[in-house]
Amino acid sequence: MLSDVFVLSDAIVSPLGVTTEENFAAIAAGRSGVRLFDRADMSPKPFYASLFDERPLFDDLVFDAASSALGASGLSASDPRLAFIVCSTKGNISRLEAGIVDPAAFSLSASALLVASRLGVVAEPLVVSHACISGLQGMITGMRLIQAGLYDHALVCGADLITRFILSGFQSFQAVSPEPCRPFDADRQGVTLGEAGAALVLSKHPSGIRLAGGAVSNDANHISGPSRTGEELFMAIRRAWHGEPIDFISAHGTATLYNDDMEARAINLAGLASVPVNSLKGYYGHTLGAAGLLESIISVQSLRENLVLATPGFRRPGTVVPVTVAAANMSMPLRRCLKTASGFGGCNAAVVLEKTDLATA
Repeated sequence: MLSDVFVLSDAIVSPLGVTTEENFAAIAAGRSGVRLFDRADMSPKPFYASLFDERPLFDDLVFDAASSALGASGLSASDPRLAFIVCSTKGNISRLEAGIVDPAAFSLSASALLVASRLGVVAEPLVVSHACISGLQGMITGMRLIQAGLYDHALVCGADLITRFILSGFQSFQAVSPEPCRPFDADRQGVTLGEAGAALVLSKHPSGIRLAGGAVSNDANHISGPSRTGEELFMAIRRAWHGEPIDFISAHGTATLYNDDMEARAINLAGLASVPVNSLKGYYGHTLGAAGLLESIISVQSLRENLVLATPGFRRPGTVVPVTVAAANMSMPLRRCLKTASGFGGCNAAVVLEKTDLATA
């Protein structure tokens, strides 16, 4: 039987705050980081996004989130039984825009080694770069390393910054919404981008939140478009979830036509159409490689606070099959959350987060 894995601590650094608590308080109050930017260095026309006012460096963003989560865990960075995992889609790729071509300056492996050295982590860092499921896949990787007995703990970090390269790529797909994104809404017009750093510490030591399961799948449908049937995301959900009651679903919810329809189909295939669903993209934008990790941390906080958060921008149902979208905050007893994510290349991931008896002890 596989050993249990728990969430010891976490941290979020975003335009809404520099701690998990600040971030959760902001979005529980309905405050969003998404606003209109007029940045000629990033786009010839104004665009909606959630961006830091002062532009951080990628390595600093990872370090800030990681050091906060590690400090709150009470663990030592020098513990050889502590795995260190860095998750990102693009990392320091913005340095190419500045004309820096040395791989040691922008590769993800170089960033991971640099941050590990600054933290004092002695284990060799691992990098997970798997499109927009990177954060969730990093959590699943950490869980499996602990369950395999290779490590006792895992510090999992996720971060991405929005650059001209990233923004222009989404604009070339005509996927960027001309207004703040509206996940699952009938009038949704596309994605809003965002940036953030997030980190959590997984451990074999019991705590109030258990990572009860996780799985990854691939639908091999298209380089950017997801499966039309949702069967492959459902496959990940089925492998991650053991049939216990799910109290709410934190969806990927990018507000693109195909993603939201695909997720709605997968949720229906899982028999969870009546379970409250939310998307946090209206608060943070799509934070790419950080998204799954950041949104899992907010979901952990939701479990602790017994509060299902609203989905900003949602007004009327607009998916091909119905799902129960949380249009307003919902206070209710919560024990278990399903978190999903999908990304370019047909990748899908799902994790189940569960409140333990220690949460109320």
